[in-house]
Order: sequence, then structure tokens, then C-alpha cells
Amino acid sequence: MNSMGKIVLDAREMDWALTRMSHEIIEKNKGVRELVLIGIRTGGVPLAERLQQRIASIEGVMIPVGILDITLYRDDWSTLSQHPIIKKTDILFSIDNKSIILVDDVIYTGRTVRAALDALIDFGRPKKIQLAVLIDRGRRELPIQPDFVGLSVKTSADERIDVFLTEIVGRDEVVMTKKAG
Repeated sequence: MNSMGKIVLDAREMDWALTRMSHEIIEKNKGVRELVLIGIRTGGVPLAERLQQRIASIEGVMIPVGILDITLYRDDWSTLSQHPIIKKTDILFSIDNKSIILVDDVIYTGRTVRAALDALIDFGRPKKIQLAVLIDRGRRELPIQPDFVGLSVKTSADERIDVFLTEIVGRDEVVMTKKAG
């Protein structure tokens, strides 16, 4: 690992991972009937949109994508800031009886996903919820496991995973670095 960190996924590998995940989502759900994608802000949103495009190119159907902000559902929101920044949740369709693919960039402790599940239940009663993540870095604190994973990376407590996405920072890359300190 150099001072900039170790690249664990480059743009091409990220593309392959998302394509594979799209095929797995279709296969596990026996198609896309009643399927919707919901991206967790921030990194999960462009990934959900990319999965939507790949699924459309395979199935010929553009499934809905929603955006979920979980800020007020986090169990640590009061320690983040006295004035947490709330962004818009944008789910313009009913989630009742739908099969939801909840999308995030990284799963670590499981707390973000727990907050997302709480938030989703406020919007309705889905048939089922599955989790798709680009990176599973292990070290869970809650019994939450992803259904679809781009890459599993074993990390130590003093390492971090940063996901860079073209839609947000202008490049696609996943980097593992040592935490400062």
C-alpha cells in the first residue's frame, strides 16, 4: 500500500462487477417483474442508476430507481453534527408488494443498512428487500449481509475504503488506505 492507498477496483473492474451483479439480480429474482432499485445517498444512488441501465440492456425493461436519504434514521445522527444536512428522499412510486434492491457503495458495520430499512418501512410494505453493495469490507456489528456483492475486501479497523464515482468526483475507483492517526 503506497501513501495514496491500494486500488482494489479500477474503472474497468467496477464495470465488470456491476454487470455481474445485474445478471445475479435478474437471475435471483427470476426477471424484473415488480423489481425496483433504491439507492442510499450518496454513493448508492449512481450505483443504482448504473444497475438500472445494465438491467435495461439485458432485459429491455427500465425498472424504477428511487433515492433514499437516511440521515435522520441513523443511530449516530446526533453525534454527526448539531445541524445534520438532510437531503431529499425521492421515491416516486409505491414500494408496497415490490421487490426492492437496496443499493449502497460499501457495507461495513451494517448500521447504514439498518437505518435504510427503518426508512423504507416508513414508505410502505415491500414484498422483500435485498441488498446490493459494490464493496463488502466485513467487520459487521449487526447481523446484516448483502445479497449481491461486487467485491469482498477484508479490512482491519485501521483501514478505510473510499469509493470514487464518476458522477460524484469524476473518476471510478475503489481505494483502501490506512486511517490517519
